[in-house]
Amino acid sequence: MQIARGLVALRERAGLTQVQVAERAGCSKATVSRYEEWQDRRAVKWATVKGIAEACDATVEERDALIAMARDLKAGWWVGNPAVPPWLDPLVSFEDMAAYERIVANTVIPGLLQTRAYATAVLRGQGVDGEALEYQVDARMRRQERLSKGLSLWAILDEALLRRLVGDEQIMAEQIAHLHEVARLPSIDIQVLPFRSGPPAVPGQFLILGRDDERDPRNTMAVVYLELPRRGVYLDAPEDVTAYKAMFDRLRAQADGPAQTTTLLTTARREFTQ
Repeated sequence: MQIARGLVALRERAGLTQVQVAERAGCSKATVSRYEEWQDRRAVKWATVKGIAEACDATVEERDALIAMARDLKAGWWVGNPAVPPWLDPLVSFEDMAAYERIVANTVIPGLLQTRAYATAVLRGQGVDGEALEYQVDARMRRQERLSKGLSLWAILDEALLRRLVGDEQIMAEQIAHLHEVARLPSIDIQVLPFRSGPPAVPGQFLILGRDDERDPRNTMAVVYLELPRRGVYLDAPEDVTAYKAMFDRLRAQADGPAQTTTLLTTARREFTQ
């Protein structure tokens, strides 16, 4: 997405349309549009990035920085994996690069925190079955490996997630016990937004991914992800990221702290084991 943002900035600075850039770069307008909108990360080629950048009169430094990012794109396990739909490919890619992730959830427990049984029940409830079900659960479990490889996670969960029956009572009890366990890890913070706190300070759910690098700003990234049925929306404009970070802070202030969250988790789990 940093590549896409850079190419858009270069074109706008040059005062060119996508058609004009395509003519200069010797490619189609569809190619320019695809690169600017980051529609298919798997199809990104450094030579095309170079051509588009030069067509926009980029400086040598600007061109080389974009080429370096294109060459550094890794073909991770999720690339071309049928268990990872196209709209989730960028999310898993960003998770692989990010240092921190902030989640607000109010429908189901976030994928990074799901047990295998809970994930299976969620996907089955969405109509996934057979081999596809097994593959998608495996992919969800593999995503969680990032939590042991440097990704810091802070999740704010609506209390409804602890009360809504997903699968059966045993699955729910195990899921809540898992939340209680992982919340003890130094890299994971979990807060519950209780019913007694009133209406959420911010409606909806969202996810923020980021990485800060003061030594090399080119390695800094921040992206907001909004999940919709069969598609995802990615926002990386600074004003959008700042707004969503402020929303997260408001919800963080409204949610229960560690001690109260632990009490809520314990109470919710007990209700499923009686």
